[in-house]
Formats: sequence, structure tokens, C-alpha cells
Amino acid sequence: MGLREFIKDYFLGFWDYETPKVMVVRNRTLGVIYRGVQFLVITYFIWYVFISQKAYQDSETRPESSVYTKMRGTTIQGDHILDTVEYARPPEGGDVISTILRREVTYDQKQNNCAEHFSVANANCTTDSDCVPGEMDFAGHGRRTGRCVPYYNQTFKTCEIQTWCPIEDYAAVREPALKEAINFTVFIRNSIHFPKFKVLRGNIKDSSNRRNRQKYLNKCHYDEDKEPYCPNFRLGYIADQAREKFSELCRTGGVIGVFINWNCDLDMDPSHCKPTYSFRRLDLRKDLPSSGYYYRFAKYYSKDGVESRTLIKAYGIRLDVIVHGHAGKFSPIPTIISTVTALTSVGICSIICDWIMLTFIDKNEVYSDRKFDDVSKESTQPISTEFSIVSSYGSNHSDLSEGVPL
Repeated sequence: MGLREFIKDYFLGFWDYETPKVMVVRNRTLGVIYRGVQFLVITYFIWYVFISQKAYQDSETRPESSVYTKMRGTTIQGDHILDTVEYARPPEGGDVISTILRREVTYDQKQNNCAEHFSVANANCTTDSDCVPGEMDFAGHGRRTGRCVPYYNQTFKTCEIQTWCPIEDYAAVREPALKEAINFTVFIRNSIHFPKFKVLRGNIKDSSNRRNRQKYLNKCHYDEDKEPYCPNFRLGYIADQAREKFSELCRTGGVIGVFINWNCDLDMDPSHCKPTYSFRRLDLRKDLPSSGYYYRFAKYYSKDGVESRTLIKAYGIRLDVIVHGHAGKFSPIPTIISTVTALTSVGICSIICDWIMLTFIDKNEVYSDRKFDDVSKESTQPISTEFSIVSSYGSNHSDLSEGVPL
């Protein structure tokens, strides 16, 4: 066959019409495979697609959300009473709030010249020539003056620097941890809006009596089973849920994520649309140098006409409130699409079984001869019936064939 004949046959064959032919194959093995695959496909669509994933619903996964947080609690440190203004940053915040659990305080710092800390690179010296005037080490505390001075009351010397004196690494005073902070509470108010469905929900249960609701909010503590609508969370409870020791958090600090998850089926009663909470440590673990959470701030004042400050290095817990939302409601369009997809997928069963039949069972091409017919207008041969039966029960002969072994 030349190239021209090949192209001609291909072109003419392109316009042929193909239609499926019904053939019943009485083979128990093939029948079990066919019904088994059908069962798996139908079970997948009924249980997973429609029941679990709710494919009959229109959904929204990017809601609008707002978060308001506030820390509550009072504690005593020595002779001082500490309230939220002292240990909460900010006292009333948004989706991030932190509380101080332990402080390292450097008192009465002034702008002056003093010895650099010995742990800074090239800070140790024996003569003034070892210190370069005006040099600044970004891991150090200030600008070098060019003098080599005794390190406070020690016998060795370090380079003198211009900075806030005394330096923090030398003069910081460690205060005891606020152990009572385990009972501090965090008030978290969250509102979520699904604009596609025009639905607004909040994590505080609505009440017609405003006074009674305020009394309830002042006394309740969140419990997943008993108080799911209470927005007050104890720091100790948050640490336990995040699987962290509160004493360790007091030592190193840490960042904990508060995840609020809204999974709302709007086909059901609105009472079922309520948040669930989960907690997880977000910063690197405590055995790494970069773990924990701390920050510095200073309180400035004037003493004898000289500007002074108290430097505070605060270790604490930072809470990051992260909101996720998903809402679904019945809609005919996704229902039709999912149903058509399910019915179409059932057709895969026939394709799989045809492949098994023609590849592994049809050794003598009996099935393929029955399955594929070529019919044309010029054909004078009698056309076999479209519905045929091929049997292989207890025999190696087809009931429509004449002695052709299977």
C-alpha cells in the first residue's frame, strides 16, 4: 500500500461512525470483576463525594473575619500589683496579643562611657592600641572610644564604648516568673461573614438580656463540651492544649497559634454553625538557639536633669489568632455536575472489563470477533444480531459459535 492509499483510507475512515454493541459474556470471573468495580465506584461517589465532601453544595472558603482580644488578670510581684497595663502588649489588641511571664531589668541606664562585654568579638584588650576609635561591632553595645579599661570590678580589660551604661549583659537583674499568669484569661471575640450566602456568625452566643450575657462572660471559661460559646481561655489551658509546659514557656517564652475553625453546613439549623478551637506551638522548638519569644522596651525618665531609662527584656507568650472558615449550601448546579460525573464514571467499569476480556481471557479471539463488526452499504453478508450471548459456563464452546474453542 502506497502513501496515497494510506492517506485515502485514513481520511475515509475518519468519517466512519462507531456505536457500541451489546454482548452478554457469561463468564463468572469477569462478572465478579465488573460488579466489584461498579460497587467501588458507586460507593466512592455516595459516601465520599456526596456525604463526606458534600458535592451537592455550593461552598465558600474565603470568608471575612474580625478578631478582638483582651487579656485579663492581676498578680503580685514583690510589693507591686501588676495589671494588664504592666504585662499585656497591647492591653486590647487584634489578632495578636502577648503577655509577659518573666523580665530581666537593667536599672538606671545613662548615656556614658563604660566597658564592653567580654563576649563580644575583639572586645578583650591589654592596651589602648587594641581598640580602634569609632569602630562599631553590630554584635556589641556601642561605639568604641579607643581606650582599654578594666571590666567593671574584674581584673581583665575590655575596650571602652559609648552607650547606655551599665550595659545589659552585665547589670541585668532577673526577676522571678509570674507563676500566677497560668490563671490569666484571654478574651477572644471573633465574627465571621460569608458574603456569598449573606451569613454572619460570632463565637459569642446571642442573648436578649445584655446584663445576663455580661455576667456570663465575666464568669465562664471555655470548655469544648460544656461551654463552647465562652470566649475566655486560661493561659494554662492554652499551654496544655498546645502540649507545652507552662514553666518552660516562662523561661524561654513562645509563640502559640490559636486556630478558630468554622465549618458551617447552612442546610442545617444555625446552631450547628459554631467554631472549634485548636492550639499549636508556632515558633521553633526550645532546644534550638532561635526558639522562644522575647522583646525589649524601655521606660524613660529624668534623674538630676539627666535622661535615664530602665531597660526591660520581657519573655512571654504571644498568641496569634488564625481564623479558617468554610460554608456550604445546597445548589442545583454542583448537584447536577456531581451526578453526571458519577454516572459517567460508572462507564469506566465497562472499559476496564473489556480490556481484561480482550487481553487476558480472549485467547482465541472469539470475543473480539463477536465484539467488533464492520458494516458498510456495499456489504452483502447477512448482519448478525446486535445482541449476542457468549457463554463459558462448564464448556469450552460458545453457544453462538460452531465448535470454536474458548
